Amino acid sequence: MLYQQIIGQKEALGRLQRMVQEKRVPHALLFSGREGSGNLPAAIAFAQHLYCIRPQDGLPCGTCASCNKVAKLIHPDLHLVFPIAKSKDVKTSNDVVKEFREAFLQQPYLNLNDWFNELNAENKQPLIPVEEAADILRKLSYTSYEGSYKTMIIWQPEKMNVEAANKLLKILEEPPDETIFILVSNHPDQLLATIISRVQTIPFYQLSETEIAEGLIGKYNVTPETAKQTAILAEGDFREALGILTQHEESVSFLNHFQQFMRLALKFDATKALSWIDENAATGREKQKQFLQYGLAVFRDALMYNFGDRDLVRLNGQERQFLEKFAPFINQKNYERLIEEFNSNYYYIERNANPKILFMDLILKTNELINLK
Repeated sequence: MLYQQIIGQKEALGRLQRMVQEKRVPHALLFSGREGSGNLPAAIAFAQHLYCIRPQDGLPCGTCASCNKVAKLIHPDLHLVFPIAKSKDVKTSNDVVKEFREAFLQQPYLNLNDWFNELNAENKQPLIPVEEAADILRKLSYTSYEGSYKTMIIWQPEKMNVEAANKLLKILEEPPDETIFILVSNHPDQLLATIISRVQTIPFYQLSETEIAEGLIGKYNVTPETAKQTAILAEGDFREALGILTQHEESVSFLNHFQQFMRLALKFDATKALSWIDENAATGREKQKQFLQYGLAVFRDALMYNFGDRDLVRLNGQERQFLEKFAPFINQKNYERLIEEFNSNYYYIERNANPKILFMDLILKTNELINLK
């Protein structure tokens, strides 16, 4: 992964390049940015820069043996830690590192949903367990294979449980020699404050519509019109932009699911509600969270359709046809409370609450709010 393959983020990438060129690399870095910002591919590009044996003009060559090994995520001094679906067969990242390599090489802008789809583990919560901390210590106790840095990339460190986070903190306080930690986080606010205080933060900002559009045109040869529209819908997330281009069927699926939900909410039918809830509970927690996010987007666009600039509405095609009929049910009286209910359910789904209870409650509350006069 080379710097030039990353969309935008010139300021962050410039800082990283100077660190290596000036040989002033901190022992612990936090690449902080929302999903689709490029902080994960940037971590791999930075590692490639660290290990490159014949840099050109101060940048990694991309062709030497070390660059090739990092690009394939098989460099012996590059270690990877990431959330897993813990089971009797999977205790640490080592147990599924082959699958992670394949997922990243297929999609460098990997997100947590992509990764758990790869594992067929949608119904489990992503976790970095305490066993991982012991494994980190073991790996870093070895001498580096190629006489250089040992680099530990921890993707989604906010998924560490408390015990694992505390053990990582101790390692950061007394890091082994010639070791670099790179924490790649989408939600740094969920990390321990003591961990944040021991790392140097490199912020990765939300991508602009222009950056996303140019990336789509350059990498995927889409038309400027398609690229522009996709960039608007992606809202700064390059992975989302790719999904919009390739996953129209999934969007239609969410629309159908949401339509069924709102029909139940508008005119409650217990038998149909139980059937919908059973179907929804079987989809897995990540899909349930996506459904709630989709609902939040529809509410936002409904309010914009009613009271704002309709050109800013992000839905199109079948979704826009639905919105035209649905928008009259969203008003200033119920909008904020609907947003609060959907956000609350998202929060509780993340924390392993029973989805059947949550969604029955959500249907009943939505019924009350949609019919609010």
